[in-house]
Amino acid sequence: MPALKSAISRTLTRLVTSPALRSASRKRYALLRRLRAAPAQVHYFHQADDPYSHLAALQLEALVKRYRVELIAYLVPPPDAAAAPDSEHLRQWSARDAQRLAAHHGLNAPDFSQPFASLHTAPDSMLCQALRASGGAPVIAAKAMEQGHALRAKWGHYLGAMFYFEGEWYWGIDRLHYLEQRLHEAGLALTDERSSVVPAQALRLGDVPPLASPALRPTIHFYCSLRSPYTYLAISQVQRLAQHYGAALQIRFVLPMVMRGLPVPLAKRLYITRDAKREAERLGLPFGSIVDPVGTPTERGLALLHKAIALGRGVELAQSFLQGVFADGVDAGSDGGLLLLARRAGLSQSDVHAALQEDSWRAVAEANRTDMLSRGLWGVPSLRVNEMPAMWGQDRLWMVEQDLVHALTMHDQSLESET
Repeated sequence: MPALKSAISRTLTRLVTSPALRSASRKRYALLRRLRAAPAQVHYFHQADDPYSHLAALQLEALVKRYRVELIAYLVPPPDAAAAPDSEHLRQWSARDAQRLAAHHGLNAPDFSQPFASLHTAPDSMLCQALRASGGAPVIAAKAMEQGHALRAKWGHYLGAMFYFEGEWYWGIDRLHYLEQRLHEAGLALTDERSSVVPAQALRLGDVPPLASPALRPTIHFYCSLRSPYTYLAISQVQRLAQHYGAALQIRFVLPMVMRGLPVPLAKRLYITRDAKREAERLGLPFGSIVDPVGTPTERGLALLHKAIALGRGVELAQSFLQGVFADGVDAGSDGGLLLLARRAGLSQSDVHAALQEDSWRAVAEANRTDMLSRGLWGVPSLRVNEMPAMWGQDRLWMVEQDLVHALTMHDQSLESET
């Protein structure tokens, strides 16, 4: 990437993710609200056939009981193909993921594996019931879907299960704690309760059952891309999980979605960038000085990653590359930038040169993609433990940990039964 283009990219992404500008925006919204003597409004966008929307709607009553807000709900259609390019896999994954999410949080959810038409309560009726219980103001009318769709697009989003408050978006119950934090900071809490309705999930790193043999240790399969900010957020946590539980970590790289012919609209890129920033802040990771490695920089990076894996430095190279392009503002498309990222991972200039002379990585990336798709997933980061069901997203690392503990516990119990 030319030096000028890299500099522009770094400058723009620093602005998009600037904590100072975010703080200024929040103060501006709060000032306008006070000048207008208007109530604080939380807007909720509900997609009737979306399991995550169902889980989010279950929290509406608790939300308005805790905060001095006016809740307004809208029905919205599913995202279009550009925002959700593999809708069938998304539907299947959402049902499976939401079921496990509901069980973990003790939510009274239906069987999402069944078609929504067969649920004992239709999702739009469920929304009306939730709003009546919460005292929220439902916008359920002939033009509700059209109105909700237009307003969601105007404010810059595309998904269901979305909460919007004064310039910022929060997805489902996974990001509800950020909304609550914001409402607390705005002085809108009705109680002294500081815990979230749905707390953020963190790794526990608990006790580790002993292994009789290193050959029996579990394996974490980590499907990743060098252009994914969420992969960057995940990789250090995945490494901690593997080290703590004595698991093998297998890096399974794939080409980025946009380089596989799957579009990523501007609204989606902006939301992901801002969401990744607040997640990085929560995790204590640097983020925001970005030089997009799309195209040749990613291909060169994958060639080098393939070489690094063979040399036993795959995790180090992936981490160095991802931090470089998403936090350090390194242009991986330049020879100097790629060499810097390689040396941070313990690789030499000769390693870089050798890696760039071959393209065997392409067959590996395609095999990984095919395997990922066969397990019902299409995006990264995706993970699985041994042959357990795969899961998508750095938000689900706590589930990966549960699967690791389960794998180790089952092995430990089998050992006890043999003695």
